[in-house]
Amino acid sequence: MSAAEELQEDAAAPARVRLRFSPSDIDVKVPGGVTVFDAASWNGIAIDSTCGGHGTCRKCKVQITEGDVPVSKLDNRAFTPDELRAGWRLACRIQTAGDLAVEVPPLSTRPKAATVGVGRQVILRPSIVKRHLQLEEATLSDQRTDLQRVLDAMDDLELRASIGVVRELGRTLRAAQWDVTAVVADDELIGLEPGDTTGRRYAIAFDLGTTTVVANLLDLETGTPVAVKSMLNKQQPFGADVISRISATMMEPEALAKLRDLAHETLAELTDEVIAAGDVAREEVYEVVLAGNATMTQLALGIDPEPLGVAPFVMTSEGYPGLRATDLGVSIHPLAPATVFPSLGAYVGGDITAGILATGLDRDRRLRLFIDVGTNCEIAIGNQDRIVSTAAPAGPAFEAASIRCGMRAADGAIEIVKLTDDAVELGVIGDAEPIGLCGSGLVDAVAELVRTGLLDASGKYLTDEEAAERAPGLASRLATIEGERVFLLHPGDAPVYLSQRDV
Repeated sequence: MSAAEELQEDAAAPARVRLRFSPSDIDVKVPGGVTVFDAASWNGIAIDSTCGGHGTCRKCKVQITEGDVPVSKLDNRAFTPDELRAGWRLACRIQTAGDLAVEVPPLSTRPKAATVGVGRQVILRPSIVKRHLQLEEATLSDQRTDLQRVLDAMDDLELRASIGVVRELGRTLRAAQWDVTAVVADDELIGLEPGDTTGRRYAIAFDLGTTTVVANLLDLETGTPVAVKSMLNKQQPFGADVISRISATMMEPEALAKLRDLAHETLAELTDEVIAAGDVAREEVYEVVLAGNATMTQLALGIDPEPLGVAPFVMTSEGYPGLRATDLGVSIHPLAPATVFPSLGAYVGGDITAGILATGLDRDRRLRLFIDVGTNCEIAIGNQDRIVSTAAPAGPAFEAASIRCGMRAADGAIEIVKLTDDAVELGVIGDAEPIGLCGSGLVDAVAELVRTGLLDASGKYLTDEEAAERAPGLASRLATIEGERVFLLHPGDAPVYLSQRDV
């Protein structure tokens, strides 16, 4: 296929396509051209794979029940003719070009492994363990304490128990007629439940961002996401970046407590949402894990962040052992532990530590680059021998905070921009009328303008004469608004455009 034909094919592809996944009954919209495997991974839908979607393992088998998908060479090798006619395909080979209904088989062949997030296979070894115990009732000839009786039944583990567990231990054992399930977190007995509850154990992973906070409810039996929710960090009134929030604590004595409470409110609200969406009992969530930059982490724990904002930029602590979920304002199992990813430096936080572990960068012999583009942009490069990391503020630009027509990623925000020979194709969040430009749309727009040559190497728009010669079908989109040269993404009474200053 020639380059011109590829451009025409790309131009004909819809900006966004709708995918309906069963049996999870998840309906999503993704940019046209992404693979079904990637679309599922982005939305927390687990598809079996050992190669991470590269087409070598042939395990990512799905059935297309609605929509047309051509048969690839690898499909021919992976399926019989009857299976192909029935719609079976490899998810990593399906380039989305239209709406599809996708049936995803359960991960029954490998129940103790999970492929989530970046698509890297990991062995599932959660710190939360459940043991079903059928104990002998105490007698005059066997007067071991209730706690000792429970610990003896798990003599392969060296466990400790807090007073909170001991208070309820005797009552629970006798009410359940000595048939109970022990809940263990690492080396601590955190609960005793009547009957056999070994099949239900959950945890919540938080990404505590400066702007956006995400909660992911995970089933610890399978390692798969049950529900994912996100919302803006409620600390926004104190500033859009970490320096603003550090400054707030320095100028206002009560700001630290307010910022801590707002972080707790955000985490608590997201907890309520994922628990409701996942239809699980609050007491069945036994652990929380939090990743965030050093400032957000210290604020959430009520630790003064002022040393982070002035030279020599020192953290109070790189890690925070011994935390409970209650220390983060999260109401789940009363003794649920909380793990906070350690920070590598004042501006290289636990979020990039989590990213390094998730991508396996620290185990790879190859030299790899990991970039976490957020309000605080963090970059790590290295391999299993050595990793170097740094950070710089990037949020205002990538969140379109200082862009003339910039807005957050909400309904009406342009998130995808594609320029053809004579047209501008836009992907708009919520399929609404464009009202602004968010960060991903900004990156797309600049990249497309560079590709078409309307922006030169110095970042300046071409003159009218140069534009008419270089891209005649798009030259009319270059205009002047309030004395500034702009490129019109969406003309009209309320135009959306990218100005020279924005670039």
